[in-house]
Amino acid sequence: MIYFDNSATTFVSGGVKARIAELTEDSLSANPGALHKLGNKANDVYESIRKETAGLLGSKPEEIFFTSCATESANTAIKGFMSRNKRAGNAVISTRTEHKATLESLEYLKGLGYEIRYVKVGPDGKPIEESLEEELGKGGVALACFTLVNNETGSVLPFESIAKIIKTKSPSTVIYLDCVQALGKMPIDLSSLGADMCSFSGHKIHSIKGNGVLYVRKGIRIDPLIVGGGQQDGMRSGTQSPVLAGAFLEALKEVSTGIDEGLSNVNEINSYLRKELSDRGAVILSPGDALPYVLNVSFRGFESETMLHCLEIYDIYVSTVSACSAKQKKVSYVLLEMGVDRKTAANAVRLSFSRYNTLDEAKEFIKCVDEIYDQFLVK
Repeated sequence: MIYFDNSATTFVSGGVKARIAELTEDSLSANPGALHKLGNKANDVYESIRKETAGLLGSKPEEIFFTSCATESANTAIKGFMSRNKRAGNAVISTRTEHKATLESLEYLKGLGYEIRYVKVGPDGKPIEESLEEELGKGGVALACFTLVNNETGSVLPFESIAKIIKTKSPSTVIYLDCVQALGKMPIDLSSLGADMCSFSGHKIHSIKGNGVLYVRKGIRIDPLIVGGGQQDGMRSGTQSPVLAGAFLEALKEVSTGIDEGLSNVNEINSYLRKELSDRGAVILSPGDALPYVLNVSFRGFESETMLHCLEIYDIYVSTVSACSAKQKKVSYVLLEMGVDRKTAANAVRLSFSRYNTLDEAKEFIKCVDEIYDQFLVK
């Protein structure tokens, strides 16, 4: 099997599986909110995990909140900030290439009467700075929402320059940053990054599904999305899970120690595939400076879903658009917004890699693509 669909989800690492087994022992299975000694022990473990997670991300423990996924984190950050800070402004700035978790949250806000302003992006998927300045210049911008690495193309946001423009033109504007596809693939230090709120996902870094993290910089006030018992300082009610938090931490430790090695390995895979696929007439849609963990390519003569199922015959797994939108069978809105023509976008397939993929897999992939063209393409 060749698995090139790691932007959708990753396989659970051996280390994470082992850590889950440890954390599900009876002595650690009590409710962290209980007053007896087993509850205290579970709470101590949970808070220790929170502290270590914060250390690896470069934040304070009180700025880290465990959620069920990055979608929950995004909803909490975007809706929660605007709900709590009604006097901060009536406008939100973003782009139309964001993940659906952001875009749908913005549509929700629009329904409440907020103004959503979309910055134009260039062919490389990056926000056009003149467009950003224009939208900021209209005033009243409470929140700006961007993605550090696009999940469909790997386009990397020039965040330092974007943040500088925002803070210069509109100093009070708070910045939310989707860091899901960047985590473990490029260095992230929240203390110096310059974002006020960030979302992360465990299952994108070889943890299990069902765990995410929301970072909220100290001093930023937001309303909770989930209310109840007031756990996690009132930010996210619900019984704390040392198992899920520990699974996230274990995966984070693994990816944090091998960023350079993983990047080197994946860069070799990406470069090889770019050349071989281009030589065969495929159109590379990921920009040249994209993070190499994602390669978006349009195959000549094959619609995306057709190529996906042809590759599946060879036990090779890729995706078309984002997994959150795949079953709607729509052409990628991200590619269309970048100016890719609809026919080319309709043939687009996303290859996404992890540190566990190999160059031999990439070579086998090319061999299978050649066989697919020989067998199925009508001359």
